[in-house]
Amino acid sequence: MTKTALICGSIAFDKIMQYNGRFNETLMAEHLHKVNVSFLVPTLRTEFGGCSVNVAYNLKMLGGDPLICGTIGQDGGVYLERLGKLGINTRGIKSIPDAYTAQCFVTADLDNNQINAFHPGAMEFAHENNVGDFGPVRVCLISPDGRGGMLKHARDCAALGIPFMFDPGQQLPMFSGEELIEFISQASYVAANDYEFEMLMDRTGLTLPEMAARLKALIVTRGEKGSEIYADGKRHDIPCVPAAAVVDPTGCGDAYRAGLLYGIVNDLDWPTTGRLASLMGSIKIAHQGGQNHVLTADEILGRFKSAFGYGY
Repeated sequence: MTKTALICGSIAFDKIMQYNGRFNETLMAEHLHKVNVSFLVPTLRTEFGGCSVNVAYNLKMLGGDPLICGTIGQDGGVYLERLGKLGINTRGIKSIPDAYTAQCFVTADLDNNQINAFHPGAMEFAHENNVGDFGPVRVCLISPDGRGGMLKHARDCAALGIPFMFDPGQQLPMFSGEELIEFISQASYVAANDYEFEMLMDRTGLTLPEMAARLKALIVTRGEKGSEIYADGKRHDIPCVPAAAVVDPTGCGDAYRAGLLYGIVNDLDWPTTGRLASLMGSIKIAHQGGQNHVLTADEILGRFKSAFGYGY
């Protein structure tokens, strides 16, 4: 049986700018109705991002077989080149010649307040990819992407009998309660952080037990408090793995999802799968950006044994 995991989601560039001042010294509350400001940003860095690639990056590092299903724009050549060097399969990535790759522009001040602008670009064409075009896969992840693409890929998986994990992330507010119930009814797994899960329950009217009863597994992450996996009528409490340093939370959830996918395709039990996912999040948070941590599969296994006293 194939161990390929199809990862549907965004592909993006993150432009990170640092303002060496404080927004509250420039933005005056009494004049917010007519804002016209400019911030000098002496530092600028570009990070490779997007949920699908962040997950694929971590899964590849674990020794998994990720296949990205996403869209890039006319400026995406450098991203394809990077993925090729990483040995990540790009045949599921569609180029949109009349659009730019999705980009997030982040300006942070000295208090770590942020002003963000997001351009979806090619992401809005995600629905042009068909899950059935990529051959047999063991499991699929539906992560934040264009609204039409998320709906279509979930329905594709349901029609093809492919088990999938629904991870709405920051795109959750785009969907109605009825649409979210449709996702949950089609999915085998749902993963969300605690805030997203509260919104999911509010939008659908489903309680935690009702949602878990429809799924093979419901995963709720709670940051430094660890996470919970509800599967087979049981609750598995997953401890948080202490990080070597807390540098940047960007992409931690994606690293966690990669651990979940690795466990699913390798038939690991849920306590082990959850612990591996937790470890991947703790490794990522010690590094800036979503794809700058580098370990071998053996090094990750060694850290797992050190943290939990057994292997996977």
